[in-house]
This record gives sequence, structure tokens and C-alpha cells, in this order.
Amino acid sequence: MEIKAKAKYIKMSPRKVRLVADVIRGAAVARALEQLKFINKKASLPIKKLLDSGIANAVNNYELDKDNLYVKEIRVDEGPVLKRWQPKAHGRATPIRKRMSHINLILAEIKISGKKKARKEKLEAPVRLEGRAKEAEGLKAGEKKEKQQNVPPILKDEKGKEIVDPRSEGSRKHTKIEGGSHGFMKKVFRRKSG
Repeated sequence: MEIKAKAKYIKMSPRKVRLVADVIRGAAVARALEQLKFINKKASLPIKKLLDSGIANAVNNYELDKDNLYVKEIRVDEGPVLKRWQPKAHGRATPIRKRMSHINLILAEIKISGKKKARKEKLEAPVRLEGRAKEAEGLKAGEKKEKQQNVPPILKDEKGKEIVDPRSEGSRKHTKIEGGSHGFMKKVFRRKSG
């Protein structure tokens, strides 16, 4: 099983990041973390964060063992380049290219455990749409579906209290204009004849 993690728009040149990425490629996760701890390069920090993120993905989403993982692939791609100018002598200017990197990490298992699917958690929605279900049951086979779409859903919170949708309070089910028909809104929407 492969676990993926990405870090995008790292503000370091890909050439400098690849020096660190080459050290941990193919290494076990524990060994890679030790290597990153003692490498004297600034690129080791974002790569360490990315490796921790990949480990967390494997442990939390797929319930894999941390000690059974290794760095299968780590790729450093070039991101967008910010172009700036440096003033020089005799009125000249030289370009400065501030490069960015995208890092793609793939972790895999050393010994295959056989787990293939991600852990699924059952989540309940805080708001239930009870009105739609009742209306759908009440519709006959010959009726048009347009009637069903024009009816706003009845929303209820956890305590059973109805939630009113403020968007359908205005005329013809449009949003009601704040401020009423006097003051600023009257001036904005006043028609001029002639």
C-alpha cells in the first residue's frame, strides 16, 4: 500500500531541496527522521514536516504500523518562480529569480500487512432535512418534479427546533433587501421617469 503526502510552494530552490531528499530516499522512516535531525541544511525542516505528515496519514487513515514504513519515492519538482530586480551600477538592473519547490512523498510498507481500505468513520449531520423526504414520498409517479424543487426544505437542529431560511423571506422567494424601503435603499432603487 502506498501513502502519499505533498508539500507545495516551499520557498527554496529545488536544487537545494534535492540534496536533502536524496539522503532519505529508500530509507526506513525511523532512519530517515534521524538523518533529517542531523543534516545541516535548511531544506531538512520542510522535508521532516512532510515525512511526519505522511506517517500521520498512514497511522490515522490506514491504521498502519509506523515502524513498518519506508520512503518509497520522494520527488522535488520546480514550482513557480518569482521574478525580482536588483539595481546595479550605471543604471542597470539584473534579474533575481526566487524559486519555489513542490515535494511529493510516497511511503510504502516494508512487509505487506494486507490492509487496503481507509478507516471509515460514521459521521452524523447536525441538521436533518426531514421535509424533503416526506415530499418525495408524497409525489406520485405522474407528477412533475418542478413542484418538488420549488418547495424549500424544512431544516431542524438537534433539539428539533425549526431553522428558518432567511433567503426565502423576500418577494418571489428572493433574498430580502436589508434596510427596507426607506433611507439608502430607496435612493438606490428609485426609478427616474423621463
